[in-house]
Amino acid sequence: MSSNYPPPPQQPGGQNPYAQQPPQTPQPGQQPYAPSPYVTPPQGAAPGGFNAAAYAPPAPIGAPPAGNPGLGVLAGFAAALVAAVIYGLLIKATKHEISYAALGVGAIVGFAIAKAGGRNPALPFLAVPLALFGVYAGQMFAIALAVSDLPGAPGVVSILTHHYGLVQDYWKHIMDGKDIFFFAVAGIVGFGVSKNVAS
Repeated sequence: MSSNYPPPPQQPGGQNPYAQQPPQTPQPGQQPYAPSPYVTPPQGAAPGGFNAAAYAPPAPIGAPPAGNPGLGVLAGFAAALVAAVIYGLLIKATKHEISYAALGVGAIVGFAIAKAGGRNPALPFLAVPLALFGVYAGQMFAIALAVSDLPGAPGVVSILTHHYGLVQDYWKHIMDGKDIFFFAVAGIVGFGVSKNVAS
């Protein structure tokens, strides 16, 4: 016996619920790619807009390097030797020590160590002993220059290499409070200049 009823309408794609659905035509005034109303945008972000908070900020361009303390120490030591030669020649020319010369030794050392070493926080502290060494070496050089002017005395290089102990003993003998002041000035200035130049 045949049925007079029409067959039920077939679903698109058969009974497969995942089959492709026919495209839907957007209604007038409706955005076809509007965000879903069921998705909550992150806090602080505009709905449907770009969320800048979800991305890390870019690294700054041209950030200053941390510095190279080894190169700074080498430059400071070389500057201390140069300053010592100038200091010794100035002592010989004036026949006495002057405070601004020790200040200059500290400034030269502090500037060199900061320029070559960069912004390393240890460099200002390393500038202090290098500045003191510059003053000490300058005073020793001045003594050697004075001794070399004596009749029959060897040259400056020979005095500093073969008779360094005698120069050292004489330096200790003439050391007084004024020399301690010169050392203090050189150390303070070396620290300050190095810190200011590196900042």
